[in-house]
Amino acid sequence: IAKPLIPIAGRPLISYTIDSFEKVGVRTLHAVVGPNGDELAAAVAPLLPSHMRFHPISNPNWQKQNGVSLLTAAGKVSTPFFLAMGDHLFESPILDQLIAHADLGQLNLAIDHKIDSIFDLDDAMKVQTQNNLIVAIGKKLENYNAIDTGIFLCPEIMFDYLRRALKDDDCGLADGVRLMAEDGKALAIDIGEAWWQDVDTPAMLARAEQEAHRLTSGVLQ
Repeated sequence: IAKPLIPIAGRPLISYTIDSFEKVGVRTLHAVVGPNGDELAAAVAPLLPSHMRFHPISNPNWQKQNGVSLLTAAGKVSTPFFLAMGDHLFESPILDQLIAHADLGQLNLAIDHKIDSIFDLDDAMKVQTQNNLIVAIGKKLENYNAIDTGIFLCPEIMFDYLRRALKDDDCGLADGVRLMAEDGKALAIDIGEAWWQDVDTPAMLARAEQEAHRLTSGVLQ
């Protein structure tokens, strides 16, 4: 089963993301998909509200890193655009924070300063911020004060930076963020008390199930 369709508290994981985007007024959902794209699209389409359009984008290079996945959306999305991972569970107030504090000429990344609450810190993407700007990012970063939630509000120039980051026609999303940070174009927006969880392992899935049953507000309501 594709990870976005894994059931959490009786609902497909991706349905929570769809709810969040609907709450902030998103009307078109683009989904970059790999070799199981037709099956995934067929399963996701019925989950969307009737007024939300669905646009799957096929990524023939799905084996490569997530920066390449995002580049397949270049020229197909209106900007600025939200970007979220298909296997992340999060509360909708995170999107409200991005909208309230974003600079639409920069990359806006939702970051979490609640480092002690991170379930699997070793696997997390670490971020060092200074004066609300990202100055460093990486999983192996030794000096950091926040965690990357995988939720962005992106300008069109994000695609230019990803193209610059390509090495052997491959790059990670963090590589593009790193280049934008070097130019002072990557803004860090704290999510406050809002909750999120990457769902990468059985242990993470169990944690997500617990939180989904516990929470009584936001997207998981």
